[in-house]
Amino acid sequence: MSDIVIQLLPHILATLIYGALGFHFWNTRWRESENQCVACPMLPWERGAIALALTIHAWGLYDGLFAEVGMRFSFSFALSLMMWLAVLIYWLESFMARMEGLQPMVLPLAAGCTILPVLFPYVHLVAHAGATGFKLHFLAAMLAYSLLTLSALHAIFMGFTENALHKRSLKRSLASLPSLMAMESLLFRMLTIGFVLLTLTVGSGVLFSETLFGKPFKIDHKTLFAFASWGIFATLLIGRHAWGWRGKRALRWTLAGFSLLILAYVGSRFVGEVILGHL
Repeated sequence: MSDIVIQLLPHILATLIYGALGFHFWNTRWRESENQCVACPMLPWERGAIALALTIHAWGLYDGLFAEVGMRFSFSFALSLMMWLAVLIYWLESFMARMEGLQPMVLPLAAGCTILPVLFPYVHLVAHAGATGFKLHFLAAMLAYSLLTLSALHAIFMGFTENALHKRSLKRSLASLPSLMAMESLLFRMLTIGFVLLTLTVGSGVLFSETLFGKPFKIDHKTLFAFASWGIFATLLIGRHAWGWRGKRALRWTLAGFSLLILAYVGSRFVGEVILGHL
């Protein structure tokens, strides 16, 4: 019993810290009040608190994913790890660009995903996890998912902000966000890096399937969703450079690609592990 509590404790602690920080940033940056500072820069203690949450979260992930019997994984750990990487990337980006208005949404989402391994403790052993090729494939996949997750969050924020500007009803919460041009530049920077990593993930999975997974490549619903997502992001980046796509068109393509990417792995694992009840 004590071992189970120790394993769950980091996830619970990280969830509480993420949630508390999300409320704090909403209260200080988004809440409608005359005394709130709309664009206050992130304070040192706020950066430190996020770093603490990331460290505790990483401890829980490492302890849950790696065991003596081998590497374990599940849809809940996939979402938790994706949000850990997303928060880490967002935290690092905040040192270089104004990101104060994004915390009230990113951190609660992180809290919601961090608690999932506690609520859905189903795991399965990953075959060939000790191979270097598999580790690189796995790292590229998780980095790609995290960057594209963060891109989807940016797309949502940009859509809200653009609509508010058109309606001339910019609230305090949206006024605290970076400028649309700055957010769009960051969006396509993340999309480009995420697309390169996604290409490496899909390419290595197709070309070296038997080496990485111990079985030949085959077309299934997971593969089709991954290819469809890759095609959408490729079209979006080509449209951006060739025809200057931006605004709502870019946001719609980003969210469409992200939705298919989530269905490619998380959806299939959720159905198999939770709904159908087999690993």
